[in-house]
Amino acid sequence: MPARNILVINCGSSSIKFALVNEAQEPFPLSGLAERLGSPEAALHWQQGETRDSLMIPGADHRLALSQLLPLVQRAAGGELHGIGHRVVHGGERFTAASRLDEISLLAIRQTAPLAPLHNPANLLGIEAAMKLFPNLVQVAVFDTAFHQTLPEYAYRYAVPEALYREHGVRRYGFHGTSHRYVSRRAAELAGLALGDSSWLVAHLGNGCSTCAIVDGQSRDTSMGLTPLEGLVMGTRSGDVDPNLHSHLARALGWSLEQIDAMLNKDSGLLGLSGLSNDMRALEQAREQGHAGASLAVEVFCYRLAKSLAAMSCALPRLDGLVFTGGIGENSPLIRSKTVDHLRLLGLHLDQPANARCVRGVAGAIQADGSPRVLVVPTNEERQIALDTLALLDA
Repeated sequence: MPARNILVINCGSSSIKFALVNEAQEPFPLSGLAERLGSPEAALHWQQGETRDSLMIPGADHRLALSQLLPLVQRAAGGELHGIGHRVVHGGERFTAASRLDEISLLAIRQTAPLAPLHNPANLLGIEAAMKLFPNLVQVAVFDTAFHQTLPEYAYRYAVPEALYREHGVRRYGFHGTSHRYVSRRAAELAGLALGDSSWLVAHLGNGCSTCAIVDGQSRDTSMGLTPLEGLVMGTRSGDVDPNLHSHLARALGWSLEQIDAMLNKDSGLLGLSGLSNDMRALEQAREQGHAGASLAVEVFCYRLAKSLAAMSCALPRLDGLVFTGGIGENSPLIRSKTVDHLRLLGLHLDQPANARCVRGVAGAIQADGSPRVLVVPTNEERQIALDTLALLDA
């Protein structure tokens, strides 16, 4: 049977990130981004092999952008497209795995939208547009939250009145599940361990960041919660703050909930600490030049990350290894080194030359002799979404 092609779509409110995934090829035959949708500057950018190209599509919405993308996909797939996998951020408790899209699953995704008001409605825009354009193709939703539905109740419940959980779904859900799942499988392969008999700490570090404790291929705890704001310091998100900060700012400064929400999500994290940038590359460079805010941002980021990883270790029966992934995790020897320096009680130490080598897609072990494993494993969420889509096709 010839290798199959899956189109993976990740829709934001004004963007579509896409990749054509062939099950037998490592590089994507086609990938790209439609951005600034709904504006006069709307554009479609794509890469096919070594060739990069762009097309201006002024005023295009999600459906028009996808219709412009369709001929590119069909050519790159040789006319053989077998399904579409959609990233959906929040599946609530309804979805514990990827789901074939139909009227019932679409309704459930809409009902979950209050838990992710910035993400699920945007994901639905892409789903609905794709279903109209590709009515005969199997389409699958893959949820960021689904992997974490194996958390035990004592790990996902908040200590708030039970009615808030029973009636309104207020609990910890976790995110980045597709990445954590993919990376833990790759880590087991690289270490020569059976996934079903392995225990990992994983740090997914990008503009959004989270940690996860993974036992025998299942999530047992994770740092994000009801929303992606809980947990680590991120690019522009604060991560954990005193829960009473909202009322303090409202009383002391007269801020509205909307102002506080925007501050915590868009003006905090690395950007807020440094006063300079949310980009770790820029902060590392500024730190070298003596920028105090950049130095502080790096120190806080690494310390809070180490604290979270130490806390996640409570969920493991043993430690088979620590895994770094995501844009920062895969490319910053400095962040890996500073974080591991805070984890000496776990016996972790790095081999600095090995640490320095693992950048720009290079995977490998970076621990010193005698230390538990520390691995750098590039994530591939698009491939995991395609694999989940293929699994439903096969089922």
